[in-house]
Amino acid sequence: MAKSANQKLKLLYITKLLMNNSDENHPVKMDQILEELNRNGISAERKSIYDDMESLRVFGLDVNHIGGKNGGYYIGERDFELPELKLLVDSVQSSKFITEEKTYKLIKKIENLASIYDGQLLQRQVYVKNRVKSMNESIYYAVDAVSDAIAQNKKIRYKYFEYTVSKERKFRHDGAVYNVSPFALIWDDENYYMLAWDSAAQKMKHYRVDKMYGVEVTDEAREGSKAFEGFDMSAYTKTVFGMFGGEDVKVKLRFANRLAGVVIDRFGKDTMLIPDGEEHFIVNVDVVPSTHFLAWVFGFGTEAEILSPESVKDEMKNQLKRLTQMYK
Repeated sequence: MAKSANQKLKLLYITKLLMNNSDENHPVKMDQILEELNRNGISAERKSIYDDMESLRVFGLDVNHIGGKNGGYYIGERDFELPELKLLVDSVQSSKFITEEKTYKLIKKIENLASIYDGQLLQRQVYVKNRVKSMNESIYYAVDAVSDAIAQNKKIRYKYFEYTVSKERKFRHDGAVYNVSPFALIWDDENYYMLAWDSAAQKMKHYRVDKMYGVEVTDEAREGSKAFEGFDMSAYTKTVFGMFGGEDVKVKLRFANRLAGVVIDRFGKDTMLIPDGEEHFIVNVDVVPSTHFLAWVFGFGTEAEILSPESVKDEMKNQLKRLTQMYK
């Protein structure tokens, strides 16, 4: 049989058909393969298809065959298994910093990593409507620019904003341009943060990436490398509650035993839990005693208590007084 003009594309079309339209429960029959090739202007005989399937196996694709009337060829093991793709879909749809529009686009791309049949199962899991999502579509470009700057050892510049009651952007410091040296991206409490060296303040600071506007990579070399070398990222994320900055303090806390898991989740398995009687334990941790931290402790009611230092205890008392006054 004479070869058609598209003969060189034959293996590609077979691969695409198997990847998109086959799985263990939906094998692709020989007639379907020949029909698909013919639709794309490629003539083929059954014997050549057998050879092609062997070539795909040698190449590394897990091409399997089921005999019998309802048998055919299908892709077995893939780069991503269905449970892994479900995890990716769940992560994307639950991520607050990803806008609703981008969420649907990303999930559609994830579906393409599975067969059309498994893709339908993934689609049934999508519940994005009315979830809290970022309003800032440019966050993806900001993340890309920050990553490029880190790779190129360059500073970045941008404006930093917050939203007003009318949901409009209000730039901080009257629209001043921030010029910092980025060193890392941090995922915390469903938000993306950038850790960067502020040369003016001579310290590491973090910034919400979705609040950064017009991020540009500059020609200036980064500063603060020595400070970052000794920076413990894990300890930092444990210390800073809700990514509210400030100086960290050694705080002594007393918890009911049932909160052991909560404390371990927050501060890590290396945290020493010191028994205090039969129903409580004590921990000594470094934290930034922000209002967010105080609110975290307050959320456990009488099952959590700040024992020291006095300055943090006093701040909790003052917060409670202000709240009591507010609700009189």
